[in-house]
Parts: sequence; structure tokens; C-alpha cells
Amino acid sequence: MMRAGRRIEIHGIVQGVGFRPWVYRLAREEGVAGRVRNDAAGVTIEAFGTEQALQEFMRRLAAPPPAADVHDVLTTAIPDEPVAEFKITPSAAEGTRRIAIPADLATCSECVDEIFDPSNRRFRYAFTNCTNCGPRFTITRDAPYDRPATTMADFTMCPRCQREYEDPLDRRFHAQPNACPRCGPRLVLVTAQGTVLDPVDPIQAAAAALADGLVVGIKGLGGFHLACDATDAAAVRTLRLRKRRDEKPFAVMVRDVHAAEQLAVLTDAERTLLTSVERPVVIASRRSGARLAAEVAPNSSLVGLMLPYTPLHHLLLHDAARPLVMTSANYSDEPIVYENDEALEHLAAIVDLLLLHDRRIETRCDDSVARVIAGRPVLLRRSRGYVPRAIRVDPPLPVPVLACGALLKNTFCIAAGDSAVLGPHIGDLDNLATYQSYGESIERMSRFLDVTPEVVAYDLHPDYMSTRYALARPEVIKIGVQHHHAHIASAMAEHGLQGQVIGVAYDGTGFGTDGSAWGGEIMVAGYEACHRVATLRPIPLAGGDAAIRNPWRIALALVDDAFGGRAPLDAFPLFDTRPFCEVTNVRRMVADRIHSPLAHGAGRYFDGVGALALARPSARYEGQIALEWNVIADPGERGRYGFEIDERTSPWTIDLRAMFEEIVHNLLTKTPASVVSARFHNTLVAATAEGVRRAIRSAGSLPVVLTGGCFQNARLAEGLAAELTNDCTVYLHNRVPPGDGGIALGQAVIAAATARRQME
Repeated sequence: MMRAGRRIEIHGIVQGVGFRPWVYRLAREEGVAGRVRNDAAGVTIEAFGTEQALQEFMRRLAAPPPAADVHDVLTTAIPDEPVAEFKITPSAAEGTRRIAIPADLATCSECVDEIFDPSNRRFRYAFTNCTNCGPRFTITRDAPYDRPATTMADFTMCPRCQREYEDPLDRRFHAQPNACPRCGPRLVLVTAQGTVLDPVDPIQAAAAALADGLVVGIKGLGGFHLACDATDAAAVRTLRLRKRRDEKPFAVMVRDVHAAEQLAVLTDAERTLLTSVERPVVIASRRSGARLAAEVAPNSSLVGLMLPYTPLHHLLLHDAARPLVMTSANYSDEPIVYENDEALEHLAAIVDLLLLHDRRIETRCDDSVARVIAGRPVLLRRSRGYVPRAIRVDPPLPVPVLACGALLKNTFCIAAGDSAVLGPHIGDLDNLATYQSYGESIERMSRFLDVTPEVVAYDLHPDYMSTRYALARPEVIKIGVQHHHAHIASAMAEHGLQGQVIGVAYDGTGFGTDGSAWGGEIMVAGYEACHRVATLRPIPLAGGDAAIRNPWRIALALVDDAFGGRAPLDAFPLFDTRPFCEVTNVRRMVADRIHSPLAHGAGRYFDGVGALALARPSARYEGQIALEWNVIADPGERGRYGFEIDERTSPWTIDLRAMFEEIVHNLLTKTPASVVSARFHNTLVAATAEGVRRAIRSAGSLPVVLTGGCFQNARLAEGLAAELTNDCTVYLHNRVPPGDGGIALGQAVIAAATARRQME
């Protein structure tokens, strides 16, 4: 029979996921000869055989291994070669580089079985992995993804590991981090002062310390965790005090789904998300009576849970036999610690012990956080497990773009061609250490992707550190992007939407083109431009940012706005928490507009109403009052308050003063806060939906995207999506955070559209 040849170029996440050994096995089964190799763009196969064998081989290539993510397949005919077997050949580094390294993969069930099998040579080995699991992105220094380009180059495989690595039929064939206790990384337990301890089993000793109420720093996949017994109130209080984290919830790691069910009421979607290969922290409803210290998540009915995702975590949770707080190892608002020397220097005042290992982390990468909204996962923080998975963009970018993101929950984006790569979660760029980490991460990712940006996109706010970073870079072309336009564009890019959409962008704040703080916006927008259709009535913020930290000031401004300065303040416990003279001075600042900038942000309404109803004068972390106000809402309450939309203004004004008057009367008549919260949410949904419907009548039938940090609120997002379902197609975020952690993607595609227009 006549033989033929095919060159098959496969792009996407196809390195480090067992793709080549899988191709090798398919070729052998179908009688195809040739070779497969990694290259800078993905995987290239040169296959030779009969036409029938080649067709069957290519058909089976359409169902790749589970961890792979194939973006496109290019097939060309090539002359037949007289080869009799199929081989895996050395990788090629030349050519146009595309991101091909997968994110870190949670330990597979086969490797978990091995570490708990006393007869297996990897029994209790904390660095067990195979082609289906283990570290990838966090240990990779360069592409293509081969052992010499990872930090595992520091370890020479023993003969048994080498045989596994070279055997195409072995589960560890070309598993780049392959190792065993004889040849691989090792653990060591030390005191906070660096004194090396010598227990028989460092993991068992660390687990015993946790059971005794100590705080242990644990070197994980993308950095260190701080761990303590999540059932021990004193241990959690100690960790809070040392970490300087007053009330922000801690994540909790549990041994398995059954243990998670003991702490939270889980839906099927939440179970699926918990057990996914990405292993994010999943925000779920805390089970009543759960054996968990209240100090883990003060004043919240939610809890963030995650399952073990490395062998070390599996062994530790097994030995500890209890849920463990597993939070980022840092002081609040600083970047996660990821190097041994750094841990010994910076964590000595927090931990009692450190569990270290000698496998270097190349790129720090914090845990991802997700929540199920409208039945689908929504990433709130996109980092470990998801980065550096590319997002396909259409149309392709005409030039490479670096988008620098915002100030809070920062991530950056590097985009070239049809791929946009969001970097790992950086955090808030308001301290020097985080800012330095931000710059280092951008340079590392640029080298890793082999992308030299030609355009730099940034937020319009002149005081954002990300903006200052962008303006200081050497690139000539710099494009400022309005904050909420970027939010809308990020949702458009995630869902592949073209043309125009109606975007609802609700968050705390974003610098507007008129110099005021926006954040309650309904816009008609595309990548090229946006038009502000409607906005929430602005609130004066007495003292600017001081009002955000002290939302009693926002509550006071809302009360006085609704009642014309004649509200019965003495009837509310909130204002009794402040000295009379302070209340009087703030009231005067608001009335006379003294250092009281106007803010349209929907998040400020959550802060103000929540502070008033819950008598919470101050916030210990960003979004605290809004979150507490959201989670107490009565799920069965369907009532709502009044509102108006004034179309005489430009943009239209969504006026919620009638709502606030009714809220005040409800609170004075002792209506439960849970009912008031539900009615507040229902009113904001109804007012926004009416604004969108009027925008549709004005601009025509367009898709609607819901974006901005307020749409991390499940009740708001689900309520508005349901309210609009008969009027339009509604898109919520899934793979890209709705908050500022996703804004860089929108900046990138807007800047690309601007550059494209300038080049035409």
C-alpha cells in the first residue's frame, strides 16, 4: 500500500501534560512511524504511514489527554520517509514561541495511592509526580518545557527514575519533575531562628506541632503557606495577631470532599470545582455547627475551602487529622514569600516552625480563589492552577501589548497574536515590596513568553503605582484606558464578543474621564470606544479614602442626602460609636463639599447601607462591610424599595434616595437587617435592569455584560441576570475575575484596538 506523510503542528497547552507519550502510544497502536517533539510553539508531529492509518491517527488526536488544552491544529502533507518506527525526539527551541507550559497540576489519584502505599518506593515522598500531575509553571525557567529548563535541573535522576523517564509505556515517561527519595528534593524542619531539627519524619513532626497549637510555615508549590489548627480558636487568634490580619477570612484546607462537607453545604458545582485539577480555594456556605473556629471567618456565613494539591499537603492533612488554616505566608498586603532565605528572614516573627525543601520555586504563585455564581465557576483570584493558561483573543493583536492592570488585586497581562496571558495574582500595589514583586513578575513573564511589548496600556488614575510603572517604561507607545471601559472589554474578550455591548460595570471606584470617581456605570461600549449611558447618583466621601476605611461617613452622607440633612441620626447606634464633634464635622464637610469628592461607585452604597444597618463604623479590609451586608440577606425575601431614573441628565442618573428613605424607616421600626439587605439587593437589581432596558431602547438590542468587583456578589449577579433574561443575552465572568484582577485583559484589547486604528 502507498505511504504518505503529514506534519501536524499542535498549539496550546500541550507540554508537560503527557502529550508526547500519548502521541507515541497512539502512533504505535495505529502502525504510524515518525517522530514527535516539543518546540517553542507547542508540539510538532511528523507521521508516516498508509493513508488509512494516518486518517485514524489524526482522528484520535482530536481527543487529547485531560490536562491538555489544544487551541489549533495545522496539518500539511510532506514526502514519505523510510522510517520504520515512531520516536520522541529532543525538543526544538527555535521558531515563534507560543505559551505552551501548563499551569501546575494537582496530584493525581495514582500518585496519591503511591505515597500512602508502604510497599511503594515513593511511600510518604512529598515530591511524587507523573506526567499527569505535579509542578509545571512555578518551576519552569524557559520554554520548551524540558527538565533542563526547570529548577529540577538541580537534581540528577537515579537509575530507576531515569528508566521510568525513558520508558514510553511508563506513567512517568518524560515527566520533567520526576524524582524519588533517593534522588529528588528533600524536606527539612527548622525553628523560626533557622535551627535544623532532625525528626524521623518532618511531616509528622509538623503535623504534631499544628495539633499542639503552633503556627508552621510550609513551603508549597508557588510559595509558603502559614498553617495552624483551624479548629483551635487560640491558634487562629495567634496567627491573626502575628500576621497583622485583623478580620479578613482565612482559607481552610481539608483532607477530602467528605471533610469539606462537614464544614460547608456544597452544591454539585462546588464539589466539582473543589476537586478540579486547578484546586482553587472555593467560597461556600458554612455549615451550621461546623467544627471550625469562629475566628477563621469572623462575621461571615461563608468559608473558603480547598483540597490538598501536592503530596506534601495530602500527607500533612492525613497526619494532622483536622482542618488546617492554609493562608499565604506574608504580612498583610505584602507578596507571598517563596524562597527559603526569605522565609527565614521575614517569617521568623510569625511562625514557630518552618517546613522547608530544596526544590527552588522559579515564579511565586498564590492560591486561586473561586465561587460558583449562577451555577458556574467564577474566578475571584486567578493564579495557581490557571496561570499561565492563555485566553484566546479575536481579532489578533497587531502588536504585542503589556497591560499594567490597576492598583488593587493587581495582575498584569502580556498579549501577542491571538493569545493574552494574565500573570499570577500580585496583590495591592501600595507597598514597596509588592511593587518590586510586580516589576519582577512582568520581566520574568516577558522573558518566559519571549514577548517584547511595543505598546503599554495603563489605568487613567494618575496616582496608581501601576500607572506610574507604565509611564516610566521605555516603550514609546503608551495608551491610557478608562477603568470601567477596561472591565467591560475584559468580559467581551473572555467571551469572544465583537462590536458593541451594553456593559454594567459596578465596583468601588475607578477614575473617570471627568476626574470624578466612577463605579456605578451602564455603558455602551466596544473595544474602540465607550459611551456612559447611566450612573448611580454620586455620594460625597468625607475625607476621600478615609470614608472608605470608615464607612459610617458614607452612611451619614446617604442619610443626609435622602432626608435633606434632617434625618434622626440619634436613632441609629452607628453614630453613637463616634464622638458628637466628629459626626458634626463630617456632616459639615459633606454639606459644604469640603474635601468630599463625589463617588458613583455601587460598592460605596453597599458600604454605607451595610454600615448603617449593621452598626459597623469601620472596615478592617477592603470590601468587608459589603460582604457582610451581602451574606446576611434573606434568600426568600422578594420585596424592594423605590427608585427613579432621571433621563434629563447626561448620563442618566439612577437615583436611590427613595430606597434609602424606606431603609431608614424600616430600621427605625426594627425590620430585621436580613430583610432590609434582601430588599436593598432586590432594588439595586430592579433599578439596574430598568437602566439596561432603557439603554436597549436607545442603543438597540445588544449583548449585556456584567462586570466589576460588585459582581463577585452572587445575589446581585444572579438576580440581575435573571431579571434581564427575557430582554437580552447576559454574560457573566467565568475564567477572568470580574474585579480588578481581570482588568488588565480589557486594557490589552482596548490598547490593541487603538493601536490598530492608528496603524490603518
